[in-house]
This record gives sequence, structure tokens and C-alpha cells, in this order.
Amino acid sequence: MKTGLIFDMDGTLWDSSENVAASWTEKIRSLGMKRPDITKQDVMSIMGLTMDRIADILFGDLPEKERYELLDECCQYENEYLRIHGGVLYPDLERTLKRLKRRCSLYIVSNCQSGYIEAFLEHYGFEKYFDDIECYGNNLKGKGENIALLADRNRLDKAYYVGDIQGDYDATMQAGYDFIHAAYGFGKIDHTVPELKKFSDLPELLDKLLSSK
Repeated sequence: MKTGLIFDMDGTLWDSSENVAASWTEKIRSLGMKRPDITKQDVMSIMGLTMDRIADILFGDLPEKERYELLDECCQYENEYLRIHGGVLYPDLERTLKRLKRRCSLYIVSNCQSGYIEAFLEHYGFEKYFDDIECYGNNLKGKGENIALLADRNRLDKAYYVGDIQGDYDATMQAGYDFIHAAYGFGKIDHTVPELKKFSDLPELLDKLLSSK
């Protein structure tokens, strides 16, 4: 039986909100636009949403075409910024990934733009831990569809999605897989699910879940 752990990004593997905010503010200033700075709180409020929803929320005062073009420019600059500066990893992340990799295959599915996951992997040299990735920016599909797509593509018999917000849970249920809540992240879940107080607890929790089946 092939088992996979599929991870969300923001609030699960890292917190990039401060550097995302800095990169978007830099880009907007470079375009000569007179707009308020993008704050860490602004970014945290839209983490996990698809890119079209983010454009509508942060740049909704602009005509539709202009808001999407501005978001695209910010996201492209963000990818390059994060490749250089990274973000804040949750404690013991790499050590835990090494342990998990010996047990099962690891993947990432996010609602982010193309290049965002790659920036994370390249900055930290984490490509060796993950077998496949998928995101909204690649195919304009929501997280539920992409969880199912990745699981099917990699012929997973069983999969757990690890995420931190209600939307992650809902997407996992849509895809038909099991969910683990990263309770140290950005959100809460309105259902009783296996819960992580810290990322490093995941190997032990996975052992319990697999042995109970």
C-alpha cells in the first residue's frame, strides 16, 4: 500500500507572511502606485485563498483586469524575493521531514501561484524531500481538485492532507482523503480531527493513525 502525506504550505510548513508583505509593498512602490503598504496582517488574512479571491480582496478598488495584472506582478516578484530571503520555518521542520521521508512519500498542494512552492524548495534545498507538487497557479483548479489529482497521479492508496485552516479540511473532504490539523498554524477546524500541536509530532501521530487502521 502506497501512503502519502500531502502538505499545505502557509501555516503548515512555514510562515512567509512578513516577506510576502515586504515584497508586494516593494513591487507596488516600484510601479509608482499610491497605495497603502501591504502588511503582514493583510497577507495572513488571505492565506489559503485562491489568487482570484486575493486580488478581489486586496485590490478590489481597481478594475478587474488591472487588479489581476497587479496581483500577477506582485506574485512574480514575490517568488524571486522568497527564493532569496525565504520565510520562517516551523521548528524542527527539516529534521521531521527526514524522518517522515523514510516512512512514506511527501507532497505539497497549495492554492498559491506558480513558482511559490518552487521558491520554498529552492531556498532551503528541500527538493529532495518531496516527490510531487501541485498548485492553483498551474491549472486554476481548487485545492480539493488538486489533492485528488496529485493523489491519482502518484497512485496513492492512502493519503493524509496536513493543513491549518477550515478550507484545507473542506478541500480534503472534497477529495475523499484524511485530514490532519496543523493546530499551530493560522486557523481552527470545526470538526474533530487528528491534531498537531507542533510539526515535530507528526511522525508519532502518523504511526498511531496507520496502526489503528
